[in-house]
Amino acid sequence: MTPLLIGSEIYRHSSYGPKHPLAIPRVSTALDLIEALGWLPPGGWIEAPMASPAELARFHEPAYIAALQRAEATQRASPEDQARFHIGAHGNPVYREVFSRPATSAGGCMLAARLTAGGGTIYCPGGGTHHGQPDRASGFCYLNDPVLGLLTWLDAGLENILYVDIDAHHGDGVQDAFRDDPRVFTLSVHEEGRWPHTGAAEDRAGGAARNLPVPAGFNDSEMLWLLHQAILPLARHLRPQAIMLQCGADALEEDPLSRLALSNNAHWGVVRALMGLTPRFLVLGGGGYNPWTVGRCWAGVWATLNGFAIPEHLPPPAEQVLRGLRFGRAAGRNPPEHWFTTLRDAPRPGVVRAAVQRVAAATLRDLPPPYTSGPSAR
Repeated sequence: MTPLLIGSEIYRHSSYGPKHPLAIPRVSTALDLIEALGWLPPGGWIEAPMASPAELARFHEPAYIAALQRAEATQRASPEDQARFHIGAHGNPVYREVFSRPATSAGGCMLAARLTAGGGTIYCPGGGTHHGQPDRASGFCYLNDPVLGLLTWLDAGLENILYVDIDAHHGDGVQDAFRDDPRVFTLSVHEEGRWPHTGAAEDRAGGAARNLPVPAGFNDSEMLWLLHQAILPLARHLRPQAIMLQCGADALEEDPLSRLALSNNAHWGVVRALMGLTPRFLVLGGGGYNPWTVGRCWAGVWATLNGFAIPEHLPPPAEQVLRGLRFGRAAGRNPPEHWFTTLRDAPRPGVVRAAVQRVAAATLRDLPPPYTSGPSAR
């Protein structure tokens, strides 16, 4: 089936505030690049619907949902809501679309899961808010759209799902949500020692999780090692009916909120490797705090899903999208020319260090039995 693309205009002018890492345009940049390169599917992208409070209550507490709506309506959070729900606190500001934007991300992810219940591939770059908790905001994430999408698949009758997360930060909210549900196996590759300071290699969430914390400077060769020595062998063993990939771009070398050193080739390689292993494949966005590197990476994800050739030099309309970006951090004062003229980074190979080899080897120990019953995996 031809992959589908889900997007929304809500991300174009929505900002967490001028001093917040999410002041930058990300989803809109990726969608604009996709359009400028002539890669839009027939009819364009599908509009992400805004999830209703009743739909969000499949995972989130009604009192918390009401507090988000209240914060959007009044543009403030009471001291009680700040303390109880972490709205307007702990890096989770009150901003104009503080309910509408995450509810749209959740609605897009849930729609994607419904549309792929019978098979197919969907890219939803607005999704990936993997830190959201049932009763509070966490890590810039107000709602947990990956969890809501995974629950939608479970509600459709799937019984064996693999969630893979390559964001620089541990996918704690997703792992916690399914800690006692063996139907969802979570795997997270993330920077060791980084917030939220969870996801230790020995944390297996009762057996249905694997965590691969990696050292600073994690390079393309090391991601390739994990892919072939851990991620793909695990996926082939589990034989999942569906795979959800959270493709956060903050593990790229130029990102200001991590110390990892991947090129976007590494992300595209993971997408390419996983997409043929399951009849249902859903790719989300996630973290990423440099507008040029996020937009280029996520546009290339769509190219990878479709088998589109990535040009060596961008055509003028795509270059114009990138030249129009602004970035308030130091890297934005003198961006290199290739951030404007290319999608593909130069590869960043390196030595595969012993720490990476160890976490790869540990991944395959004591796996649950392969899936053998329920709806067909093919």
